Order: sequence, then structure tokens, then C-alpha cells
Amino acid sequence: MLILGIETSCDETGIGLVSEGRTLHANTIASQVELHARYGGVVPEVASRQHVLALVPTLQRALQTAKATLADVDAIAVTYGPGLVGALVVGVNFAKGLAMALNKPLIGINHLEGHIYAGWLEPDLHPEREPGFPLLCLLVSGGHTDLVVMRGHGDYTLLGRTRDDAAGEAFDKAARVLGLGFPGGPEIQREAQKAQAPEPLPRVVLKEGLEFSFSGLKTALVRRAQAAGVYPAQEGMPAPLTGPQRQQKVADLAAGFQEAVVEALVEKTLEAVRSTQVRGILLGGGVAANALLRQRMRERSPVPVLIPRPSLCTDNGAMIAAAAYYRLRRGERHPWNLDADPSLRVG
Repeated sequence: MLILGIETSCDETGIGLVSEGRTLHANTIASQVELHARYGGVVPEVASRQHVLALVPTLQRALQTAKATLADVDAIAVTYGPGLVGALVVGVNFAKGLAMALNKPLIGINHLEGHIYAGWLEPDLHPEREPGFPLLCLLVSGGHTDLVVMRGHGDYTLLGRTRDDAAGEAFDKAARVLGLGFPGGPEIQREAQKAQAPEPLPRVVLKEGLEFSFSGLKTALVRRAQAAGVYPAQEGMPAPLTGPQRQQKVADLAAGFQEAVVEALVEKTLEAVRSTQVRGILLGGGVAANALLRQRMRERSPVPVLIPRPSLCTDNGAMIAAAAYYRLRRGERHPWNLDADPSLRVG
């Protein structure tokens, strides 16, 4: 069964073709990163217009890569939430048009569920068999930082989420404070590799429950950056640093910030492992591409850790197609009045 997956929840236009929920035939992405970088973040209206322009060419490239035609496709899957409402509407309407024209089933997929099923696209992984259910899923995607127990296909229980900023948002804001580019996660990681003396920043690990909080860490970074002269200072603060001195201080601050975020994510995930008796940990979402997070989670976890390759951690259509296979197998379909749900939750 060949499923075509469409992803337009934010600033990546993704089309994927996946058979039987595991075999990846194409994963084509049209990125808008350079377009939005000049603004320091995603502009929703711009993103929506770019999806309109990119969907047909991206679909054509995906079909060429897979050496397939639309006649070979058995179902159409699309992200219908959460995300930017305008961007979601573009993808949902495109998917409905395709499904109607081809007389194929339409399956709406939760974007966060898609990130879970990215793990099924790795040929060397088979999460439902090794280690098997239940799995603890750490979803660190854009505006979301969630801990979810997956007991089986389509069976999710939310354990905790962020109280304020998500980890990805925190990285973006930290990058702006330090004068780095967008998106913030890769920029922070790149700078952190140049650090000589990582700046110690507070570890915000909430004592009770399985929730996260990153807004206090962001505030601490702003104050350290002001005090160091690498961020617009208030009256009485040191004069701004310049040249190599500034570059080194930015690297040290970036390393300290990355350490603090990663420690919070790992600590809460391991706390959830101890309280839920899961058989493994699955990471999904753009922040799961962070090398330090991948390393620390694997080093410290008492259970197997499954992490897709970085290219499958970021938004893509293949993960949407993979997730749809298991819903279609259970006989699920969506009606033609499927609409975008920007606040959709998992669990």
C-alpha cells in the first residue's frame, strides 16, 4: 500500500511516498528557511503563500524520485494540525483536491503523531518489536515539548508538556539574543562547538510532575548576555564586546544554554521512564536532531533509545505517510469536510 503524505504545518513543504508504513520511496522538501531568516522567524502569511507555490513542484519531484505516478498511490494523508492555520489550510485543501480527483481515501494526521512515526522509517529500527510497546515519546517539535506514552498504534497518553516556551522556541529566542541566525537550534549547536569555557546557566528542572519550563532559562541568558556586553545593555552595564572577544563569549553562552536545555529534557524523560515502566524511548521533532541531546539520552538511558536520522526529525511528508498507514489499516478515513485544527493535541 503506497501512501502519499503532505506536510505544510509551518515553513517546510514536504511530500513523502511510503509503502506499508515503513519503506521510504521519496521524501521531498521545499524549505523556506532562507526566506524567513531575514525576519528572524517564520512569517505565517509568507509561509502560506510559499506553500501554494511549492506544493505542485514538490509533488512532481517526489513522484519522479519514487518512479511512481499518482495512479500508483492508494491513499492521501495530510497534516491537519497543530501548526500555523494558514499553512495547514493550504495543505489540507491540496490533499482534499487530490483525494477527490483520484477517488482515494483521505487521512488527516496529527503533526506530532507524524514525528513519532518517523522512527518507523529507519530500516534498522522496528520500535514495535525492538524494544516493543509501551514506548516513551519525547516530542520536541517547533512550539511543542511533550512527553507521551505510546502503548500501541494510535494509543497515546500525555504525561507532561512545557508550561511556557517549547525547547525549539527557546533555541530560536536564544539565537536572537546572541545575534545568531534562524532557525536557532542549528545555530546554537554550531556556536557551542567553538566554546572554550561554557557559561554555567541555571538548570530549570521542575521538582513535581513531568512538565518543562524554559522561559526562566531564556531570561537568565538575556541577563548574562547583557552583563557580558553581547546584548543591548541597560544603563550601567559593561560596554559592548567586539571582535574575537565577542565571538568567544557568544560561543560560551551558546554552549551553556544548550547544556541547560538538554539536561532539562534528559532529566524529565528519565524521570518518566522510572515512573511508567516503558520498554524504550523514542525521540521526534526538530530538536531531536541536536547532537548533544542524542548523545546524552543514549548515554544515560536505562532502556533502548530510538532516534531517527536528523533529516527525518525535521518536518517532512514521509512521516505523515507512515503514520497514516496504521490508521488506514484500522479502517480510519476522514470525510471531505476535514479542516485545519491549529491547536490539535496528541494524547
